[in-house]
Amino acid sequence: MWLEDIIKLNSLIPPLDPANIEHHIPHEPELGGKAMVVDFGDVGGEFGDEENIMGGGILGEGGEDGHIFLNLFDSDENSVHRKNNLYYPFSSQRDWQVAAWLLRSGLSMGKIDSFLSLEMIKDLPLSFSSAKELRGRAEMLPSSPRWMSKVIPTLHATKSPVVLYWRDPLECIASIFNNPLFHNHIDFRPRKVYTTAEKQCHVYTEWMTGNDAWDMQAAIPSGATLLSTILSSNKTNITALTGDHIAHPLLISLANIHMNIQLKLSLDAFVLTALLPVPKFVHKKKRMKGVLEDHLIHQSMMLAMVGGKTSPVTMAMYKQFGDAFQHEPQMKSTTLAQCTVVRSRADPLNIEAFFCEAQKFRLNGVAEPFFQDWILIEPSRFFTPEDLHHIHKEFWDHDAQWLICAVGESKIDFWFSILQPITGYQHFYGGISKLKQVTGHCHCDVQQYIIAVCADAAPGVLTAVHALMQFRYCVQSPCINDDDIRHISGALDEFHSNKDSIIANIVPSIHNSGVIRQWSVDVTEHANCQHFELTTSLLDAKQTTEQLENTNIDADDADAGADTPIKLPHYFAIARALQYRPVGSVPLPLHSFVVGHTAFHITYDPSIRNISIDRVTIKFSLPDLQPAIADFIQREVTCGDQHIYAMSSPRRGAHMAILPFDQVQVWFKVHLQETEFHDAYTIRPAQTLNCAPPCNPWNLGHYDAAIVQTSAGFSWPSSGLSGMGDVIPLSQLRVPINLVPRFGATADKHLTVYNSMEHAIEFWLNEYWEKKTHSSPYQHSI
Repeated sequence: MWLEDIIKLNSLIPPLDPANIEHHIPHEPELGGKAMVVDFGDVGGEFGDEENIMGGGILGEGGEDGHIFLNLFDSDENSVHRKNNLYYPFSSQRDWQVAAWLLRSGLSMGKIDSFLSLEMIKDLPLSFSSAKELRGRAEMLPSSPRWMSKVIPTLHATKSPVVLYWRDPLECIASIFNNPLFHNHIDFRPRKVYTTAEKQCHVYTEWMTGNDAWDMQAAIPSGATLLSTILSSNKTNITALTGDHIAHPLLISLANIHMNIQLKLSLDAFVLTALLPVPKFVHKKKRMKGVLEDHLIHQSMMLAMVGGKTSPVTMAMYKQFGDAFQHEPQMKSTTLAQCTVVRSRADPLNIEAFFCEAQKFRLNGVAEPFFQDWILIEPSRFFTPEDLHHIHKEFWDHDAQWLICAVGESKIDFWFSILQPITGYQHFYGGISKLKQVTGHCHCDVQQYIIAVCADAAPGVLTAVHALMQFRYCVQSPCINDDDIRHISGALDEFHSNKDSIIANIVPSIHNSGVIRQWSVDVTEHANCQHFELTTSLLDAKQTTEQLENTNIDADDADAGADTPIKLPHYFAIARALQYRPVGSVPLPLHSFVVGHTAFHITYDPSIRNISIDRVTIKFSLPDLQPAIADFIQREVTCGDQHIYAMSSPRRGAHMAILPFDQVQVWFKVHLQETEFHDAYTIRPAQTLNCAPPCNPWNLGHYDAAIVQTSAGFSWPSSGLSGMGDVIPLSQLRVPINLVPRFGATADKHLTVYNSMEHAIEFWLNEYWEKKTHSSPYQHSI
C-alpha cells in the first residue's frame, strides 16, 4: 500500500553501494572489459545535442507539470495529520501492521468482525473495532488506479454476460512512473552506445538503445518525453478451480525501466491493468466461436489479428516458413488495407462470410484491429521475440526431440542419468525422453548439458543443433553489439531447416528494440499467479460491480501478502562487513573474502576439525600430499601471500619432508559467488564446489571442477585453459566449470552417476553450462 511506501521511502533510496547500485558513467564505462562511448549527438541530422533530445529536461526534475510520488502523497487531504503521525489514519505503526494484515488476509467482512470481537483482541489499542470501520480508514489512504467494469454487448449469444474489468492505463503508467522503487532506474531519453569512440560497433542493451526509440523520439513533438509501454498477457485458466471462472489478465509496464530492475518479480514493475473477458459463445461451428473471441479481444484491446499458422511479424504463412530468406514484414498499412478490401466484399456482421474473405489474406476475421489508430507502431516491431517461448520452448519442441530421435531414447536417457550431480543444479536421474509437464526452467537445464552429452552421436543433426544453441545463448546476452549480431547471423546461416523464417526475426528486433532478454515473459507469467486472488475476487459472482467500483484499496495488495522471495547469500557484502570489524573481534583467517570479481566463503565449522596429514593422505588418496604442502610453504615463505603460485612444477620437497605441523582442518565444500560478466555490479547466486573423500554412495569421492589462476600474467576469463593439479591457495579459484565425460558412440553400461567422472579418460568442457561461461572470451581460445 501507499502508506508502506512512504514509510519505507528512506530505505528504498539507500546510500550508494558499489556492490548493488548500478552506476551510470557518461564516458567509457566498463562493460565486459570493453570500452564504451555513450553518444547522444548528431545521428542523421536528427539531434544536435542533449537539449534537443530531452526537449527541455527530464520529466519530474525541475518541470512544473505532473506529480512525483511525494507530491501526490502530500497533496492528499489528510496529509496535514501525517505531520505528527506518519501512519494516519491509523494511530501507530503497530495499529497499521494489524490493519494491513487484515486487509491482505482475504478474510470476509464477517470473519474480520469475528476476529475483532475476540476478548484478547479487544484489549489491543486498535483504532478500529469492526471491519466496516477498518475499511473506512483504509479508504482514507491515497488512491491507486481504481477498478472499473463494463458489460460489453455482443451480436452473438453467450452463455453469460461479457464483463470487462479494467483500470485506466494512463493511471497505471503514472503509478509505475512515480514509484520511488524505480528512482534512478529509468531512462528518459534514447541513446546510442558504441564500443569505441570511432562509433563503428553499435551496442544494444535496453530498449532506449535500439533504433525504434531513436526514431520515435525524432517523430514526437519537441519537449515530449518518450515512454514505451509493455503489454503482456497469458490466456490461462487461472480460476478454473473457483466456480469455472476464466479470465485473460493484461499486465502493463514501462520499457524505460532498466531491465535488471524490471525483470525482478519482487519489485512489481508490471501492474495488472485489465481482466479481458473469455466468454462462451453459442454457435454451431467451433471455428466461428474462435473468430468471435478474436473480435471481442480486439474490442477489449488485445492481440494481433493474423490467422492461424501465419507469422505475426512477416507476411509468410506456415508453408513458407522453410524459405531461406526473410519475407517482408507485417506492416500496419498492409493489414488495414486488406481489412478494407475484406469489408468491401463482405459484411462484418455476417461472421462466416467475412471470415471466408479474410482467410484469403490469411487474416483471422477481425474487422477492426486494436492498433488501427495507434501512431508510430508496426506489428512486426512491437511483437518482440521473448526467450521463454521463442528460445527455450522452441528448443524442447524441436531440437531436443531431434537429438532424442537421432541418438535413441534409451541411450540419451542413460547418458543423462550418469552425469555427476552438481550442487544447486537439476539432475536427470531418469533421463529426459519421458519428462512430462516440462517447464521453462527444465528447458534451460536440458540445454545446459545436451550438446556435450550428445557430442559423439549423430554428427549431422548435432551440427545444426549446435549452431542453434550458439544462436540461443548469444541472443540471451544482456549486451549485444554489431560484432555479436554478425556471430548470431552466422550461427543461423549454419542452421538449414524450416525454422529460418521464424527465428530470423530476432536479429532485426535486436537492432530496433534492444536485447530480447528484457521482453522475458517469465516475470509476467509469475505475476499472473500473484494476481490470482484479485482475479478470483473480481470474477466472483458474489461481488457486485458497485462493490468493485467503490473499492479504494490498492489492487496490488492482493499479492502484497505473498511470501517474501528467498534472499540469496551476499558473500560480497559479508566480506566487506568483516573487513571493517574491529581487530580481534573476528577470527582469522577470514572465512569470507573477495578476490577480483569472486567472493569466497567457507563455513566456520570445518567438515573435519582435526586430522593428521597421514590420515588425509590415505582418506583422499593423495600420496604426494606431504611434499606438495612442503613446496607450498616454501613458496609462501619465499614469495609472500600476494604471490600467484605456479602449478604442476616438479616436486622439490622430499616424500617425508618435515612440516611445522602434523594436524590440519579439512573443509569438503567452498562457496564461490561472482558478478555478472556484462555488469560487475550485479551479484550472481553462489555456487558450491565439492571436494569430499570416498564415502557411501560416493565410493570414489565427490569432486567438482573449477578454473584456477596459475600465473599473475593470466586473468580469467580472457586467458585460455589447461589441466593442472597442485596445492594452491583458495584465493586462486576463479569459477566452477562443468566437465562432461566423453561417452563415445556407446557408453559403458557399468558407469553410474557416482563413478562416471572417475572412469572417463576424456572430457568435454561444457560451454553451455553457464551463460556467463558462454559469454566469456575464453570459449573461443580453448
